Amino acid sequence: MVDTIPLEKELSYSRFDLMSDTYPDNTAVVYLGERFSYRRLRDMSERFAGGLQSIGVGKGDKVLLYIPNCIQWIVSFLGIQKAGAVMVPVSPIYTSHEIAYMIKDSGAKTIICMDTNYGYVQETFGQTGLKKAVVTNLMDLLPVWKRVMGMILDKVPSGRVTYDDKVVPFTSLLKASPITDKPVLDPVTDLSYILYTGGTTGFPKGVPGNHIGATSYINDVTFDVAGEHLKEGEDVYIAINPLFHIMALGFFMAIGLNKGNMVVLMPQPQVDAILESIQQYRVRWFLGVPALYRMILENDRLDQYDLSSLQYCFCGGDVLPGKVMNRFKQAYGLPIYQVYGSTEVGHVTYSKIGSEPASGSIGYPLKSRECMVVDPVTLECVEHGESGELFVSSPYALKEYYGKPDETQKTYIKVNDKVYCRMGDYVSCRPDGELVYMERSADIIKHKGYRVSASEIEAVLQDHPTVINACVIGVPDEKTGERIKAIVVLKEDARGVGGVELIKWCADRLASYKVPGYVEFRDMLPKSKVGKLLRREVRDSEVRRITGKTAG
Repeated sequence: MVDTIPLEKELSYSRFDLMSDTYPDNTAVVYLGERFSYRRLRDMSERFAGGLQSIGVGKGDKVLLYIPNCIQWIVSFLGIQKAGAVMVPVSPIYTSHEIAYMIKDSGAKTIICMDTNYGYVQETFGQTGLKKAVVTNLMDLLPVWKRVMGMILDKVPSGRVTYDDKVVPFTSLLKASPITDKPVLDPVTDLSYILYTGGTTGFPKGVPGNHIGATSYINDVTFDVAGEHLKEGEDVYIAINPLFHIMALGFFMAIGLNKGNMVVLMPQPQVDAILESIQQYRVRWFLGVPALYRMILENDRLDQYDLSSLQYCFCGGDVLPGKVMNRFKQAYGLPIYQVYGSTEVGHVTYSKIGSEPASGSIGYPLKSRECMVVDPVTLECVEHGESGELFVSSPYALKEYYGKPDETQKTYIKVNDKVYCRMGDYVSCRPDGELVYMERSADIIKHKGYRVSASEIEAVLQDHPTVINACVIGVPDEKTGERIKAIVVLKEDARGVGGVELIKWCADRLASYKVPGYVEFRDMLPKSKVGKLLRREVRDSEVRRITGKTAG
């Protein structure tokens, strides 16, 4: 087994390089049937880093990563880090409205995108500081015969791109010489990434992360959570969740590349393809969101697949319903372990392998994260078993939003000379330290495993010329976790404006998972004495109307 690297010296790619030296011929990633060895992946990442330098990307420069799960995502991630730049990963289905904001907010001058979403990128040139676009196709790094077959069978989506000095092919960067002049990076002071999360003011907030902040919780998962259960150089993990999420990327590194193991990378969460891959590659480690587990259990061909290789199944992104957990246990005899975290603080809690997770449990804090359950008004710790807001701190994580001091002040709170992040989730703590989820802030909606900010959608709705007020809430839904509902107040002279128009207005400006499913019109919305929208009151009323129960 490979020795550990001192945390204070470890960069985001350090352990991957160590594994590529130790297991050069091991398969690192399987993507659309093509195997990429550790030696090959390292060579591509170092050539890509050299290619980035050749187009002017240097230490500290921000690079927007605007592509879905594919081998290019991994090459880009490693290459950006090796060039000393800062990765800014975003959803590949964001609209030009969203990415323009993030380009300007982060200061990114380079973007890596697909040919299929390049049209959105093209719209941002001129209105942002963007200087370069690196464009790829899902099958760029696959053998010629696979690319040809994909085109013949019309299975590969593609977009029209005109290349010039501003727009270059991804593959051209891989023709560069491997980077030799790697910048000297400090794991504590140098940024590894900026991730975006929903804002309470309606604008997404960039969360900067240094190298030590990320490697601290990744190492906790590798060595403490997985520990002896993880077979270095022999294990197999299937990566389904979008890698631009901190949960997915952290697990990918902890279980896969940081231990010399094989990762089966899925470009889309298609259930039959997932089940076929588990069977074919004898996958042992699995991470999903509640909606994915439900989709698997409801697949009418489930009994046709051999899933006996699965040993360790984890769930994050939302609380797993007890009914789904029990059905999975009955079907496969396996518990589903819980993962909890956030963009601001990384991975926070995990279930203990070998112990059956209790219903509603989100696990135990990682050793690099300190959790405190407090009264949100007094900031005093509550008794065991009582509900309180979860506060999280870590000596390794940065405690700020990028360029947003006011938002930072609202979320990062000093308690007893230590700065904690307010999670907005309410939990209770058992005497043994296990945390149990109770409810979330009314601003956060969990839809299909995504953490959606109600305020962001409200801000987009209120930009419509006929809307004077909007309230967005999550309505309980068995399949998606919560459906997104918008309640809107129109101007008195508004004529002919309906829900379809407002939904399209949102769809033109927001990623598809943020778009309300339906719209209700009202004459007024409840507000406090100081004019603050009482979103929780609206949500509770709606939940009572639908379910007969109080929200929570």
